[in-house]
Amino acid sequence: MADDYVRRTAITRLSVDDEQRELLEETISEWKRGCQLATDMAWGKCNAKSDVQPLAYDDVREQTDLGSQHAILATHQAAQAITGCLERHSNGKQASKPTFTAPTVTYDTRTMTLFDDDTVSLSTTESRVRCELALPEAEDGYQRQYLDADEWSVTESTLTARDGDYFLHIGFRRPKTDTEQDTAEDGTVLGVDLGIENLAVTSTARFISGRELSHNLREFEKVRAGLQQTGTRSAHRTLEQSSGRERRYVRDVVHQASNAIVDEALRYECDVIAFEDLTDIRDRTGASWGHKWAFRTLYEQVAYKAEAVGISVKQVGSAYTSQRCAECGFTADENRRTRTDFRCVKCESEANADYNAAKNIGMRYVRRGQQSSRRTGDSQLALKSGTVTPSGGFTAHPDGFEAELTDKPLPQRANPSG
Repeated sequence: MADDYVRRTAITRLSVDDEQRELLEETISEWKRGCQLATDMAWGKCNAKSDVQPLAYDDVREQTDLGSQHAILATHQAAQAITGCLERHSNGKQASKPTFTAPTVTYDTRTMTLFDDDTVSLSTTESRVRCELALPEAEDGYQRQYLDADEWSVTESTLTARDGDYFLHIGFRRPKTDTEQDTAEDGTVLGVDLGIENLAVTSTARFISGRELSHNLREFEKVRAGLQQTGTRSAHRTLEQSSGRERRYVRDVVHQASNAIVDEALRYECDVIAFEDLTDIRDRTGASWGHKWAFRTLYEQVAYKAEAVGISVKQVGSAYTSQRCAECGFTADENRRTRTDFRCVKCESEANADYNAAKNIGMRYVRRGQQSSRRTGDSQLALKSGTVTPSGGFTAHPDGFEAELTDKPLPQRANPSG
């Protein structure tokens, strides 16, 4: 089962020549056509892979140049997209029939082969192409921990065209160990809240500001809107260049933020980094598309960087984490006075709202482990001042432990668990 595996993605640029580029472009084009054809046929009729495949496979094969395995994968992609729309609709949200415009194509172990000489063979609409992986020169690049390790096996991957380059998002998986199954029950958890004012805040009071990111995303949006309104061919080229600069900027910001989060987990000897469920984060935070992409990219980068140092990364339910008091547990909309300020109307404790949410997120994961039938009772939440258990047990950090300075001072309270 999928839950029995640890899954990671290693993103690598491909080195391609003109002939390979042409074949890959054609394959991407036919893939989008195949996915759309299968979706059009199944929309309103079915959404399970086992139903969409027999319904649409023959038509995809006849009306596109996709090979047999890619035709199957296209029907599966259509089923997945339709299922996502149905889930949104069941949650009271609008969901129209999916359209496939992204320059991507899915690969599996039948359509893609990795070789020990750092090359990859990819099926196209005509023949296979063998491309070099443009890996970092450093031997300790993060891709190596998956490519060179026997315990990681290749799974479904995605090829993406971007700014004239091709990037292979290689999927890997390995079976979970017993320790990873029970980490929440025996380990120390770092809670992380994501947001607009602060890109990330940890339960140890590490603040990573999001103000500059928000400002620059707004500026990119203004440029994008103006170019889209112009509508000329030159404006379209400039728009693509601007989008590329935006993505590179966000990746740089996220790279630094993910390093800071993993460093914080290491400093406080955490076994798990817990995020809130990212499914509807854009609706909850009012985030722009750029923010939503930044959140997901940040989670993915923390996941693979933490995995490299033996730390698991998980998600927990997001309900009421911003309205619940981390000190007494009282939950009410009135507790969240503003975007940045939290004041419990019951116990009157005050805190930065994002910091309060980060503690709730981490403690929710700790409690989930405590409720397991195999729990040992040793799980705890990492705070700036020490660790705390769900029952309120607090252990201060030893003398001489100096926590990192926060980006924003927090109100001082008598309760040592803050």
